[in-house]
Amino acid sequence: MNNDSYMEKHSIRTPGQLAMVLNGYRKKLKLTQKQAAENVGLFPKTISALENCPDRSSIASLFKLLSALGLELVLKPSSTERTGGEW
Repeated sequence: MNNDSYMEKHSIRTPGQLAMVLNGYRKKLKLTQKQAAENVGLFPKTISALENCPDRSSIASLFKLLSALGLELVLKPSSTERTGGEW
């Protein structure tokens, strides 16, 4: 996946996918973890946790990082039938 693809819509179904997309967007915007954290009042270690193990991070922190990256969360019905994956 190249950097340009991070400006597209993503279907995220696992914490690992979320981590990869958040990291990609931050890097595409040329923000360090420290800069992204300072933009929304988080610690850099919180940004690191969201990008490495988001399943252990708070929803509030996720929304703050989304704000720092100019992103919004959109929920929609799944376009694929569930076959017993990670969730």
